[in-house]
Amino acid sequence: MPLAVGPAISQMRPVMELVLTLVSPDPAEAAAAADRAASALAAAGAGVKAPIALGEGALDVPALGAPADAETRVRAAVGDAPVDWALLPAAGRKKGLLVADMDSTIINVECLDELADFAGLKAEISAITERAMRGELQFEGALRERVGMLKGLAVTALQQAYDERVRLNPGARTLVRTMAANGARCALVSGGFTFFTSRVANAAGFHLNRANTLIEADGKLTGQVGEPILGKEAKLAALQEQAAELGLPMSATLAVGDGANDLAMIEASGLGVAYRAKPIVAAQAHAKVDHADLTALLYFQGYKAAEFVVD
Repeated sequence: MPLAVGPAISQMRPVMELVLTLVSPDPAEAAAAADRAASALAAAGAGVKAPIALGEGALDVPALGAPADAETRVRAAVGDAPVDWALLPAAGRKKGLLVADMDSTIINVECLDELADFAGLKAEISAITERAMRGELQFEGALRERVGMLKGLAVTALQQAYDERVRLNPGARTLVRTMAANGARCALVSGGFTFFTSRVANAAGFHLNRANTLIEADGKLTGQVGEPILGKEAKLAALQEQAAELGLPMSATLAVGDGANDLAMIEASGLGVAYRAKPIVAAQAHAKVDHADLTALLYFQGYKAAEFVVD
């Protein structure tokens, strides 16, 4: 007979084991938050096991029979501490598909905003980008408007922007290469442009990339973007198509992004992570990463630091 785990959880089904993973740049903060969260879960009747060290500043806290409001209890226990966390079923933590946004997620900048800088329009275009990423503007229309403002910009500005401005965010290459080494497919799917995704995918180790295409003629941008535009629904479709091709349930997928056009794939994935995200995304994601680097996504899956592929 299943163990009794409290009135909020049916006693007619097996008791699920959850794992709380906490990650922080400050190991002491992670340990303290783990203690508070473990106490909160234990007080609600969960069978909390001893913490397991995954790496410096990264801990797993297994909990059997966690209450229905476990996330609320953990959130209150962690509070404002500089700690990222995820509460997930112990089974199936490692994912077989990663779909990642590029701009401000895998890389440090919004490529379109950096191109705008070369055209002397960064303030104007960045303002539109910010509103689109917050979900205040329809993505496709906002993209057409911003690209239209770049009409006449020399194509050479693209390579210059990549060379001078684009950098992988900390942990990006380790995240991708570690998951790939463990059999996962890694896809970079962006509302940005193929000129950048092809280069970033190669630098980070993604298996494939999808993005929009800037139209050019006579060495200059025409102010047009190839249709149809890859936006929120196309990102979701990419997640679903890749999962189907691999024969994976959605529970075996991971999606990460920061803007409103990432929200559909984040919500549909088995583990949807908001990385330094806009409020509309952070509120709906399964987990947030606001303090640690992108290797937090590996810790959330149960990888130990000793398993990371680093070069």
